[in-house]
Amino acid sequence: MKTYISILRGINVSGQKMIKMADLKVLYEELGFKKVQTYIQSGNVVFEYQETEGNTLEKMIFDKILSHYGFEVPNLILTPKDIEEALKNNPFQQYEKMYFTFLNEIPKSENIEKLSGFNFVDEHYEVIGKVVYFYCPNGYGNAKMNNNFFENKLKVKATTRNLNTVKKLLEMTN
Repeated sequence: MKTYISILRGINVSGQKMIKMADLKVLYEELGFKKVQTYIQSGNVVFEYQETEGNTLEKMIFDKILSHYGFEVPNLILTPKDIEEALKNNPFQQYEKMYFTFLNEIPKSENIEKLSGFNFVDEHYEVIGKVVYFYCPNGYGNAKMNNNFFENKLKVKATTRNLNTVKKLLEMTN
């Protein structure tokens, strides 16, 4: 068995795509996942399963949620090693108000280059591999750069978590 972290995009936000974590846990167990744990309402799930490609797990989860709820919920599969590397590579380690935008693939260099043309006061980011590290001292809710911004500019699917959530997800894998 291998440990995986599933992060869902866009559930339980402004009354949209509502999924109770207890129900989500049951759905994951119905897929055959073991030791399923959820964390907060934004769709963070740690579970064990036989070694499987991440995109296969993503499709299993996507299809299960779609068939049960009738709406699409993109998700990303990470491993504890992915989380450890994201934390280790964080260029904003001195800051608490920072966010990790996890990407489903490494963005094309020309899209990263286009992104560099945007400069918003008090918003700083760095793209390293499949993670956008984002520091916004005025709070994520006030930021011009957000998950949708990074998805649109980098032309990849993404989902964002704050520093505390990322640390907690790693802790849950132990």
